[in-house]
Amino acid sequence: MPIAVEPQEIEESPAKLDVASTTGGNRWVQLIAGVVAMILISNYQYAFTLFTKGMQQTFTGVPYAKIALIFTIFIAFETWPMPVSGYFIDKFGIRKLMTVGSLLILVGWVLAGTLAKSPRDLYLYYGVLAGTGCGIIYISCVANAVKWFPDRRGLAVGLTAAGFGGGAALTVIPVASTIHSLGWAKAMAVWGVAQGLIAFVCAFILRHPPHDWVPAGWDQAAHQKKTSVVQSKVNFTWHQTLRRPEFYLLYAMFIFANTGGLMATGNLSQIAKSLNVSNALIWGLAIVPLTVTLSSICNALSRIAWGSISDRLGREFTMFLVFGIEALLVVSVTRISGHPMAFFVLFPLIFLFWGEIYSLFSATTGDIFGPKYASVNYGMLYTSKGVAAYAAGYGAATLAAHFGGSFIGPFHVAAILCAVASLCAIFVLRPMLRNRIAGESTFQAVTQPLPKEVKVEPEPVTETKAEPKPEEELKKKVAHV
Repeated sequence: MPIAVEPQEIEESPAKLDVASTTGGNRWVQLIAGVVAMILISNYQYAFTLFTKGMQQTFTGVPYAKIALIFTIFIAFETWPMPVSGYFIDKFGIRKLMTVGSLLILVGWVLAGTLAKSPRDLYLYYGVLAGTGCGIIYISCVANAVKWFPDRRGLAVGLTAAGFGGGAALTVIPVASTIHSLGWAKAMAVWGVAQGLIAFVCAFILRHPPHDWVPAGWDQAAHQKKTSVVQSKVNFTWHQTLRRPEFYLLYAMFIFANTGGLMATGNLSQIAKSLNVSNALIWGLAIVPLTVTLSSICNALSRIAWGSISDRLGREFTMFLVFGIEALLVVSVTRISGHPMAFFVLFPLIFLFWGEIYSLFSATTGDIFGPKYASVNYGMLYTSKGVAAYAAGYGAATLAAHFGGSFIGPFHVAAILCAVASLCAIFVLRPMLRNRIAGESTFQAVTQPLPKEVKVEPEPVTETKAEPKPEEELKKKVAHV
């Protein structure tokens, strides 16, 4: 079925040009710089749970739900301004926006660690400022990977997203040690300065590929025949994307699949307490920091492994598989109260089958809406994380409070949502995308615009002797007779 967009607004993906000899090698430098930048912002999300105990001691008498609201606001401002950030990245370039993001993550944590006198101050410094900065850096790096790697999109965005999901594995124990030595506030200020400065350096490395660039020897049609991945030849602008039903299906699936993992991310310390394992030691180490470290490693591996697998298996089949397993793991949390080793093993497994959503959905966005406007298009989709964060952060903490601090109810809800996302991937999303993209070739054949450089000149008029009309010939013959 032809896609319903205006012919004059359709922009085809650039023609295949072999310019990789001059720019293609640089894409691996771009990928590495993007991964480093993502590692730097990972602590803002994944190390939050390490600061909560100190915050509760500082802000005595404040309900935990109000502490958890800091995380919710952070996720909201990481995600909701992202479409605007993506638009400006596509319009003005990645370097300027990355510089702004670097300054925001530096200032956010420094102010949070030096000036905050109440959770309300942290809503602004940690939530609004640092959250917005992290969102700018996140969408910059992921969209850059989408643009540079059309041939290995799942792997490239998987590696990039792994920097965010697994970067905390490198720093969780050092951050925890700094908190133990300096207190949560000074530790936050110190880490804020270090992370902001390094991100500022990365900003001067990152750039987008030329408009007409593709990898040498890569052919989109041949690539699709070898894999189960379908890719559109049309670059959808943000308003065209918003008219497509598949965008809203992806939006809902992102929320459903995201809730369980975000709940574990923002509330792990409280979940451990509710499961009566918070004071346990594993191999002589505190269970929560150790579990966060292992979970971060699994989170990173998930994004790389499942992103790469999806390049061959197909995005929809991969979603069906991992979301289904994730649903079973999430519901298993309700059965491990009082078992520290089960807690230590289960939560890393949850992250092993959760982190890939940030590879699969970003790659899918580039596949079905084109790479040119990937920054703003994925930015719009990524706002669904803000919705999920409200449910997983403040919402889950509030619901748990009604059940005496138990997270069993919230985890049952998260498991059901994840199972729904799994079924939607294979029974709704897959046929919807393939029917639409199969109809694009016919539609483009009708609406194909003339290349800009081609000028249609009128045919030269040459003087020729006028041929007599049939009526005149008939009159001559009659007169002759």
